[in-house]
Amino acid sequence: MNSSSSKLFILSTSFLLSISSVTSNSVLDNFLQCLPIHSNTSNPITNSIYVPNNSSFQYLYELRANNLRIISSSTISKPLAIITARHASHVQAAVICAKIHSIQLRIRSGGHDYEGLSYKSDIPFVILDLFNLRSTKINITSETAWVQAGATTGELYYKIAEKSKVHGFPSGVCTTLGIGGHFTGGGYGNMIRKYGL
Repeated sequence: MNSSSSKLFILSTSFLLSISSVTSNSVLDNFLQCLPIHSNTSNPITNSIYVPNNSSFQYLYELRANNLRIISSSTISKPLAIITARHASHVQAAVICAKIHSIQLRIRSGGHDYEGLSYKSDIPFVILDLFNLRSTKINITSETAWVQAGATTGELYYKIAEKSKVHGFPSGVCTTLGIGGHFTGGGYGNMIRKYGL
């Protein structure tokens, strides 16, 4: 390769890298602009969005990451943004906008994730953090519970125990597991022989 072709190669490679970066940023910008359009205006989503240049971004990223080897690894990509949903419409907006703009959405509920599946990916992604959505309502008369995904199994057990000394819930033995993770992945619990995962 002569010097003029190597300069052209370097220039074209630099140009391609710049285009890739701009495309990535424009996809993220479009995604971020989409969020307020699809969420409830009386509960603005803008205060729930964190991008890497926010001072709290790294803190939020590490806050509920239980496997520090994963987040300290230089080989994993970090999220493009973290959405700390405070209202159901924030969740809805994140799902709709991620689909529209082809961005992978990693969902992190209120508990542990030792494998790191909710806060790492091989492709660009956004974390939807459901930690703030942790309401638990127990109805002993109908023997039902309404639990938001950000609550932990321990919180659910506690709320059931407040209402009844004879009711229970077949869930995991680890009380730090998020309900969202439990419902999507199951859990090994004390009632597994009778009720399964």
